[in-house]
Amino acid sequence: MSDEEKAQQAAWTRTKIMEGFALAERALFTRPAPKSARAQMKFLRKWEKGSTKALAERLGVSRKTVQRYLSGASTKPNKRLKEALVQETESEWQPQVRAQARQRAASSGGLVISCRAYFGLGPEGTSDAGRVRDITVAVTPSYAAAIIAAQEEGATQSDLHDAVAEAIADAYFRQGGGGRAGLEVKFADVEWLNIRF
Repeated sequence: MSDEEKAQQAAWTRTKIMEGFALAERALFTRPAPKSARAQMKFLRKWEKGSTKALAERLGVSRKTVQRYLSGASTKPNKRLKEALVQETESEWQPQVRAQARQRAASSGGLVISCRAYFGLGPEGTSDAGRVRDITVAVTPSYAAAIIAAQEEGATQSDLHDAVAEAIADAYFRQGGGGRAGLEVKFADVEWLNIRF
């Protein structure tokens, strides 16, 4: 595998991890986030302290486009803008609910991670040989805290990947350090990944 392919795979894995966090947080919302483009624009403008210029930069559109949606002159955003509005709105929606869930996961509850990915931990021809596996595992609060901290601090792709890989490896393959404490586990080719708080 070339360096470029490795970089693309790492970016894909980080994207899957970030999507997993976004879906987990969405499930925590106690009220639905704004749905219409106008409502989303109004909500996001508050986060930008009323600045349509800052909101336009955040969404990657012109200031005039923002003003058209705020006034109601435009109502149907193109696909890219629609995705940006949903993503940005949900990233700011109910911050206290998200913060409480993250705190609970890091201090007492942990996380549940489900994924389909390549896991390799033993020589070919054995039951531990590398292969694609579907795994669901409860991650301890200490690992949850490390993953959440890495995600919040904008960790590099490899740091976030390594934190999730280590948590899964310890909980599933090493069973909390049981008889396989030194086991090295390869985690790659993530097809999907879900996180629950």
